[in-house]
Amino acid sequence: MPKTDTADQEFLEYVIKALVDHPEDVKIDRKVDEMGVLLSLKVNPEDMGQIIGKAGSTARAIRSLVRIVGLKNHARVNLKIEEPEGARPTRGRKAPAVGEELEELKL
Repeated sequence: MPKTDTADQEFLEYVIKALVDHPEDVKIDRKVDEMGVLLSLKVNPEDMGQIIGKAGSTARAIRSLVRIVGLKNHARVNLKIEEPEGARPTRGRKAPAVGEELEELKL
């Protein structure tokens, strides 16, 4: 890989497209500020599980690799994985119980 300003973005794109079932939906935005480089990743909602991995292990590994590429190029690189629209509830939001879902549908 040639050494460029966007080597981190190119590396991330290569790795993510190799992992997902919908590589055409992979979008990576790169922003640079005084804190370093922020790579924002968007993938098809069906591919989120493959990117996150069991207990977040794949996401942690990808973040580590991207940071190493950044260090090699003298930059602090962070990865933000964008949550797709309609994703499952996150911590703090209570998912309805099975019976509550049925009651909501009756309304």
